Amino acid sequence: MDDFGTGYSNLGYLINKPFDILKIDRSFISRIGEESKSEEVVKATISIANALGLKTVAEGVETKAQYDFVASHNCDFIQGYYFQTPKPIGKLLNYLQENENQENKENKD
Repeated sequence: MDDFGTGYSNLGYLINKPFDILKIDRSFISRIGEESKSEEVVKATISIANALGLKTVAEGVETKAQYDFVASHNCDFIQGYYFQTPKPIGKLLNYLQENENQENKENKD
């Protein structure tokens, strides 16, 4: 379920629909470190997802503080500009190839 906590994404859907991944809306993630209520919503969402056997994704992580917070609360997946900005497909493929070549080189050493 994308953008959990906003719009039509509500708790009832967690019971009535066959989801296995819950994506926490970036509007909550962006306030981590600034607003304790948003932090509590993120913690509660991760807790609910875990209790229901769902994986969680933190959407829109842009800072180390946000990363540290969601990682410390056992969020399963984390995405956002903190890791990398969006790239055109050609640049992305080059980036992946370079990293694979580097990893292969390190494994041989």
